[in-house]
Amino acid sequence: MSDLHDLCHFTERPITKSYITTLRQYLKLGIPLTYTVEEAYNYTKGIETDPTSTTTPLHLVCRHYPEDATDDEIKIVEEFVSVLLEYGAGWCLVDDKGDTPGCTLVKRELRNSPIYRQIVESGVRAELLLRKVEEYQVEFIEEDQIESQTNETQPEEPEEHIETEAKDQEASTSKYSEKPDAACDQQTYLSTKLEYTDDALLTKDAKDGVMMDWETDLMHLGAQSLFKGGKLLDSESELDSEINVLNIGFGMGIIDTKIQELAAQSPSTVTHYICEAHPDVLLKMRKDGWYDKPNVVVLEGRWQDQLDDILQKGGVFFNGIYYDTFSEHYEDMLELFDYVVGLLKPHGVFSFFNGLGADRWVVYDVYRKLVELDLSNYGLSCVYTDVNIPNHTKKEDGSVWDDVKRSYFECPVYYHPEIRFIDI
Repeated sequence: MSDLHDLCHFTERPITKSYITTLRQYLKLGIPLTYTVEEAYNYTKGIETDPTSTTTPLHLVCRHYPEDATDDEIKIVEEFVSVLLEYGAGWCLVDDKGDTPGCTLVKRELRNSPIYRQIVESGVRAELLLRKVEEYQVEFIEEDQIESQTNETQPEEPEEHIETEAKDQEASTSKYSEKPDAACDQQTYLSTKLEYTDDALLTKDAKDGVMMDWETDLMHLGAQSLFKGGKLLDSESELDSEINVLNIGFGMGIIDTKIQELAAQSPSTVTHYICEAHPDVLLKMRKDGWYDKPNVVVLEGRWQDQLDDILQKGGVFFNGIYYDTFSEHYEDMLELFDYVVGLLKPHGVFSFFNGLGADRWVVYDVYRKLVELDLSNYGLSCVYTDVNIPNHTKKEDGSVWDDVKRSYFECPVYYHPEIRFIDI
């Protein structure tokens, strides 16, 4: 362990400006703030292998942040963390315990501390910056990759040879590369067999959880939010005479069943649109009679294609839109926002199953803010309802994840989003 790492233990109290002064001295010496305890240990022991974990100074600050800190000390620690982040401390690096700095604070029940908020804000900035880097295809070239301009230019290979080599390389890559994961690649998912169990919808071989029974209460909450979009502007009770509701991603049909219940109770005529792309789910829907239900319109195919078709034809606008798909990512949601502003009625409500980064609470908090920021760019505002779901993974004979490849929700609180046009 280095002197920099020792500094982050806050062993000398009270915590004063001297900590900041010492930290800046280390910076002047060129010590990077991504320098880890593991790297320091390997250096002192003469070990040349790369460490497998990254316990950074920011991790140590989060481990040793004094719970009894005075207001003055808290301000010093905040400034200390600001310097760490300013000079490249990673908000999401994983330490020897498998935790990010934010996870460490969560485990210490310090999620309401100022430095936790700093870490979340850093995560938001980092994600926005990464998005810009990818958008403009910025490339970072390592120093050892830069060829000296004085090197002689190598003779160009004949064009035919280059084409042949490229084809050989492509064939080799195709032959030996692993099949894309259905949970990460939509085309792979759509060609993957699914199976329905008593309490879940899974990919047949890999046992990825596509949808599960424990989500029922959250789906019901989502359905209720959609029907709030049936009320006309400037009215507490007057409803549209015709209400259109769209659910993207049928899955187990939990939210769609609730939508049908609410539609039966509504004095207005409710047309219920369901967009689903997976052939096994569509087959299940047909067997269960969804195609025959009155005022139900099944849109077979990817929502990107179906919503584009609705927009082009015109004439259909929605009081409520819900989004809950599998194998799609936040980038897909950003594309969906373009359609939402074109298809949602002025008083309509958009919502979605919010599992964004929900395997770690700090990442969940980062996405909570990202969604708010991104939606504001579309003229939409997002209001969250915090729903406690303690022990949502428990059941009498174990956990709901026992027969599932990976857990996709680990937070004790669910952030239910209701999204409307701003000032409505």
